[in-house]
Amino acid sequence: MFGLEALDLARIQFAFTISFHILFPAITIGLASYLAVLEGLWLKTNNGTYRDLYHFWSKIFAVNFGMGVVSGLVMAYQFGTNWSRFSDFAGSVTGPLLTYEVLTAFFLEAGFLGVMLFGWNKVGRGLHFFSTVMVAIGTLISTFWILASNSWMQTPQGFEIVNGQVIPTDWLAVIFNPSFPYRLMHMATAAFVATAFFVGSSAAWHLLRGKDNPAIRKMLSMAMWMALIVAPIQAVIGDFHGLNTLEHQPAKIAAIEGHWENKGDEATPLILFGWPDMKEERTKFAVEIPYLGSLILTHSLDKQVPALKEFPPEDRPNSTIVFWSFRIMVGLGFLMIFTGLWSLWLRKRDMLYTSRPFLYLALWMGPSGLIAILAGWFTTEIGRQPWVVYGLMRTADASSNHSVMQMSITLILFVVVYFALFGAGLGYMMRLVRKGPKIDEGKETNDGGPGQKRTPARPLSAADDHADADHTVTKEI
Repeated sequence: MFGLEALDLARIQFAFTISFHILFPAITIGLASYLAVLEGLWLKTNNGTYRDLYHFWSKIFAVNFGMGVVSGLVMAYQFGTNWSRFSDFAGSVTGPLLTYEVLTAFFLEAGFLGVMLFGWNKVGRGLHFFSTVMVAIGTLISTFWILASNSWMQTPQGFEIVNGQVIPTDWLAVIFNPSFPYRLMHMATAAFVATAFFVGSSAAWHLLRGKDNPAIRKMLSMAMWMALIVAPIQAVIGDFHGLNTLEHQPAKIAAIEGHWENKGDEATPLILFGWPDMKEERTKFAVEIPYLGSLILTHSLDKQVPALKEFPPEDRPNSTIVFWSFRIMVGLGFLMIFTGLWSLWLRKRDMLYTSRPFLYLALWMGPSGLIAILAGWFTTEIGRQPWVVYGLMRTADASSNHSVMQMSITLILFVVVYFALFGAGLGYMMRLVRKGPKIDEGKETNDGGPGQKRTPARPLSAADDHADADHTVTKEI
């Protein structure tokens, strides 16, 4: 297929399926915590706006959660179907870690999700709030175990190899491997930032269409506060993560920087833009800032950063890809920080909800967090190549013995099914977003629940209010 080998197709298939999957957990993590905050604020203040927003976003959360679960199952199966040699080599580590995720996180989420979605007006307020908090905690615990497994593949420790298989010798060392704390914080924070811009974009869309009410304003306000606070924190975490990567995966950093060789004792420049050429072993059209590479990566003006030519050609990641994926992530990060700062400036001038240029920016920044997450994952995973377990097992030795025809057929099927299934799911979720939260300004309202307009008995229902009238007509006929 297009001159690609079975290994290339297996990697493309895994990249395609995980790219779809990562979008849903990212929003699930952020929305779960957002819902817990909304319900907590409603219980504390008795402000119906928070309740309205809770009902609105809980529907979107339910759809997103379902798509995340379905797409996640495919990832687990691929370890056995396409990467059986990897499973045989490292399954004694990755298998238990994924099992811990199911036992501690997925069971917790699934156990309380029903109460959270269907228990409004059926259980007490305290129990319902507790269920929402447990679902939010469950998403974070899930993040903990998934990142522990993936981080171990990046910086493996706490094991020995016996008869060609990894045998864990220290589970604490396996879990809390050198890159794990940085990667966990980086991913969790990315999920919160991505959700903030998703929520903020939704509010901006409604405001631009003239739908201005307390719920919409509260959405935008909370989203921009989150962006203002968390986006700069993410930049700091990213700096620490970069220093950790430089220590444990220097070839990845060299590829990210498009840095091919050091010249004498000169400090390493920062290449802002260019085109790394893997064949010619140089970065074409490079736009450099002297000393800045050393300053950012070593926090000094004289230390050098390892260069790609210091590593054998077969051990070098593809610099062309990770050079640009990293810059997309960082560029979007700066835009997020700018958006948060602009929102603060407008807030002080009482123009946050009326400045159309800002609202358009907030609207177009909606997918920025998710795009940045994808770019970051491409940087991390492609930058680890040619290793599937860094320094221990090469990707070429990890794949199953499938033919090009088999991999081509399954890849095509995945593309068709994913775009049909998840395209419909995403379309339905966007339909819910476009409807916006329902409010009854100035009127006494109930708390919702089955049979009440405030929250449909079916949490995923997107039916219009006209459905009630249609049902009445049907009964009379």
